[in-house]
Amino acid sequence: MQTSFLSKLHVGVIMDGNGRWATQQGLPRGLGHEAGVDATRRVMEAAPGMGVGTLTLFAFSSDNWRRPDEEVATLMHLLEIYLRSETHQLVEKGIRLNLIGRRDRLPPGLREEIDRAEAMTAAGDRLHVRLAVDYSARDAILAAAARISAGEDLTRPGFSRLVSGDIVRDVDLVIRTSGEQRLSDFMLWESAYAELFFTQRMWPDFTGEDLAEALAAFGGRQRRFGTTPSQAALKVAAAHTMPAQPVAA
Repeated sequence: MQTSFLSKLHVGVIMDGNGRWATQQGLPRGLGHEAGVDATRRVMEAAPGMGVGTLTLFAFSSDNWRRPDEEVATLMHLLEIYLRSETHQLVEKGIRLNLIGRRDRLPPGLREEIDRAEAMTAAGDRLHVRLAVDYSARDAILAAAARISAGEDLTRPGFSRLVSGDIVRDVDLVIRTSGEQRLSDFMLWESAYAELFFTQRMWPDFTGEDLAEALAAFGGRQRRFGTTPSQAALKVAAAHTMPAQPVAA
């Protein structure tokens, strides 16, 4: 894990509203997911210039398998096509791509494209994009607990690596689109002190300007991490006078 990612913001996005966006326009839900891919491109392009080093995108939850078979197949196909057609561009843009979540239930062709994309983009140092597919935060925590060795002297950073599968900065900001205001089993451990930003904007309409608005709101909040307001203000002032240091998860 490049330390440059650790010294920049980690933003998680619950990309919600694709189906409703399509339904409101009298379109099949699948076209909403296609439009959502365009929004993903826009946000990935804008994020590095806004101080974001890690971007975790909630693409498909473990509970989404309950959706109609046709819609699930469309989502899987879109992701496979995206990886097959755009991995070279991700390499050119310095974007490292990883998948978090289960892989054993994904179609074989999609698993192959994921492996290829991760290998090809491993050296990316401009932005770390983590796609959460067949992902459940509670399942990730359970799996991490199952990997703990008996008698192991485990620390919070050590458990974080087990949960995340990598050395990843804790989430600074969670954005959810479409007006819903819940985490829906998304990065529960990593988001313990994350700021939350909810917008009525449907994901297919989300732009770099919307990301800038969310980050501006984030910048206006005081993150105290259990301290008093005055202590937090002193910490912020000290941070502005010292070189930035990498933050381990």
